[in-house]
Amino acid sequence: MPINKKEEFHSGYIAIIGRPNVGKSTLLNRILGEKIVITSPKPQTTRYKIIGIKSVPNGQLIFLDTPGIHKAKKVMNKIMVEASLSSIDDADIIIFMIEADKDFHPLDLFIIEKLKQKAKDKKTFLVINKIDRIKKPFLLPLIKKGAEKYNFEAIYPICAITGEGVEELLSDVIDKLPVGPPYYPDDMITDKSERFLIAEIIREKIFMLTYEEIPYSTMVDVVMFDEKEKKGLVHIVADIYVERRSQKGIIIGKNGEMLKKIGTLARKEIEELLHKKVFLELFVNVTPNWTKDKRILKEFRKEIGI
Repeated sequence: MPINKKEEFHSGYIAIIGRPNVGKSTLLNRILGEKIVITSPKPQTTRYKIIGIKSVPNGQLIFLDTPGIHKAKKVMNKIMVEASLSSIDDADIIIFMIEADKDFHPLDLFIIEKLKQKAKDKKTFLVINKIDRIKKPFLLPLIKKGAEKYNFEAIYPICAITGEGVEELLSDVIDKLPVGPPYYPDDMITDKSERFLIAEIIREKIFMLTYEEIPYSTMVDVVMFDEKEKKGLVHIVADIYVERRSQKGIIIGKNGEMLKKIGTLARKEIEELLHKKVFLELFVNVTPNWTKDKRILKEFRKEIGI
């Protein structure tokens, strides 16, 4: 990544906001050079507000990856949207991401109205992602519309998957951050624990392999993390919670095949994360209507940072 040309050290918080599935998590993983946030073609995969830290010689960028902003109806989804909108207040700079298309999506316009209410005095960058999917004649009119709809600091067309345009965006963002010392050690890339990252990897595989309401009705809790130094093995036990017995049957699958697939894919990625061999055990539990349980929602609000 290019570094700031100024001598002062710049540091601060950057919120990445946008509607579901525009590529916010993909962008953060690209910037960090490591996967700390799960991704999926399904909307509303990101459930938590996650900090990603990028340290360079004369600056530190602290990114807030947030759940997709949408007009939520369920209690848990409303909490997720609340977390996303609260990140606007917490940030020094806003990156508002949309998808390259012929026009702005209605939810994009909804978010712009929220920016007008909450981010008048903050530098906001419009990032148009997935430019590999749009013909260039459509891109310039979209950029023009963006400039007309809000007073953006700058507009950057990018492709988060390939990295096209990302370095230019970061160079500009770091120049606009406040002058100040780093907030975190320079070898730290996230505030989340290994247990959290492991639970998210397992949840990602559920998103990948199951359909309809199943991925949205699951929660993963790592209940044991036992590192056996002599054997060079990490023994991990995780509970997968669902809301109904029928969902449990789908997660387990015929003769346990689905659970085995989830476990195999998750184990391989967890081994890449930990750089160690992993013995992973998964158990499926039914907790009726856990997405509406007040105690669980209270813990969720605490975990999500609001």
